[in-house]
Amino acid sequence: MISKFLREQKRYTQKSLCDKFECSEEEAVPIIRKLKEFGILKSVKASDLQRNMSDLQDEDIEVTDVEVGEDEFLYVFTFVGVIVVAGRVLKCYPKYLLSKEQPKDELRQVLKVLEKYNTKEQIVRMFNDSSESSAFNLLAVLLFLLQDYYENGVYSNTEDIIESNGSGEILWDKTINETFTLLANKRPYYIDLQTKKRVTDDYDYFKRLHECVLTRASAELMDAELLDLFEITGVDLTDETLDDFGEDEYILYRIEKELNTQFNTRKQLLLKTIYAYIAHSGSLYDMECLSLFGTNSFNLVWEGVCADIMDNQLRVRLDALKLPKTLRPEYDGKLKLIELIEKPLWTATGKTAADTLIPDLISIAGEQFIIFDAKYYNAQLIPGNVPKGQPGIESVTKQYLYQLAYQKFISDHGFSAVKNCFLMPTENREVEDHGEVSMEILSELGLQNIKVRFLPADAVYDHYLDGRKMDIRELGL
Repeated sequence: MISKFLREQKRYTQKSLCDKFECSEEEAVPIIRKLKEFGILKSVKASDLQRNMSDLQDEDIEVTDVEVGEDEFLYVFTFVGVIVVAGRVLKCYPKYLLSKEQPKDELRQVLKVLEKYNTKEQIVRMFNDSSESSAFNLLAVLLFLLQDYYENGVYSNTEDIIESNGSGEILWDKTINETFTLLANKRPYYIDLQTKKRVTDDYDYFKRLHECVLTRASAELMDAELLDLFEITGVDLTDETLDDFGEDEYILYRIEKELNTQFNTRKQLLLKTIYAYIAHSGSLYDMECLSLFGTNSFNLVWEGVCADIMDNQLRVRLDALKLPKTLRPEYDGKLKLIELIEKPLWTATGKTAADTLIPDLISIAGEQFIIFDAKYYNAQLIPGNVPKGQPGIESVTKQYLYQLAYQKFISDHGFSAVKNCFLMPTENREVEDHGEVSMEILSELGLQNIKVRFLPADAVYDHYLDGRKMDIRELGL
């Protein structure tokens, strides 16, 4: 199986994708079309401006069909994670990783982050909320089967064994009715006690089927060079093949019957997953197969991770906040920080709109009130050069407005300082101070300019995976 690294947001020509896919242009075009169909790949005009851009602008996306040999378009992956398509494994790493073309360790860490984030947000789905075969996500199913095995073991059914003088529960009715009795001093004595013991049935059909599917899944992921990437140990539990269990229709019939008798949640989910796996009878090698593990919204992951490690207080009740001064009585303690922001009033209706300003995250560090905005940008801020790839004017003005929205609350509760800060990822190992961004007309209102900090992504992810908070003092605000 062909396995290649690709960078998110990098511009690729059709020819360079042919080189990556190791195929002709005629073979590459259907693959490109499929990736575009699933929203993983976008096309843009092959202009000098596009070549120099670090982020994709929605207005620049072209929706025209892909033709063999064309060179007027560039192709951009808007996905972070692993794609399996037409017998090829495409490992898409985040756009800020600029110095390596095969960042295996970095992508391995990113996949762990995606997995943890996914348990809460469900950005990676096994079946893409559809029963259509085109929506079946084989890769996610294979990974689920192996991860479930390491958490819960192999599928098991038990059976009751009747023994003589065994170690299990004594069956008194059976013992009295079916065994020889000795009488001594007018009391009965039973030489052979009938006992019941519950044991795992090693020859159970579904146990064997589960072992077979696991062995097959492990072999496929190993061939695709994905076991190491996902840090999963392969398994080889049986020599049996699916053919040993009957035709696909018979296997599915047996699973359906078993589902009707099983009420354990884990067993039900596992049986349904095995059912889907067999029903679709797919393979990562299939030319028609497209499977994904990852997201085309990695900006949301970056925001979520930053909110977690910076101890976001935005949705914490006011009476639970550690404020410099006691919460003033005019504030309802049951409200949250996010609910203090004023909503627009439309006088014609006399009602406020539902939407308002929503900051990414707010941290309270001692007497400092800190408003962060996690920006998944590749900003180029080189002294003497015009900034490129930076947050736009709307992001800058919003950041000032967040402070304005909380100004009264800040003043009422004795905060000594307010800080405003953009947080962007970098592949470098240290926090980088990239100055600040300012607008004089807003600074003159007494609002704080916005600090710019590049955070080392690997350290950020380490904190997130370990469940640790970052010391805000490291940012040097």
